[in-house]
Amino acid sequence: MHMILLVLNDPSLMDDVISAWEEAGVGGITILPSTGMARIREKAAWRDDLPLIPRLEDFHDYVESLNRTLFTIVATDEMVDKVIAATQAVTGDLNDPHTGILITLPVDRFIGIFRNP
Repeated sequence: MHMILLVLNDPSLMDDVISAWEEAGVGGITILPSTGMARIREKAAWRDDLPLIPRLEDFHDYVESLNRTLFTIVATDEMVDKVIAATQAVTGDLNDPHTGILITLPVDRFIGIFRNP
């Protein structure tokens, strides 16, 4: 078993990545908004300039700068390879800047995921 964790730099690609993962055979994905240290240092991730009760105009020029962190559990090394290939088909080479970071972690046990026999 493996956990695949992707920090996706461009949130506009999220739907395409989800579809690619599903086509690769992933059964479930957890998605979290996230940001990194560099964006916090730039003060670009979290808006603190909005009024308490914002108007639609307050959001007009807002460009979302949060990453998306996606993670899933897969059973085999082959599935890991399929998910990596599917991801890079959407994002391009993850070794290129500003695309994302993908890591895999071994999973010894998991509890709470329903699986059909």
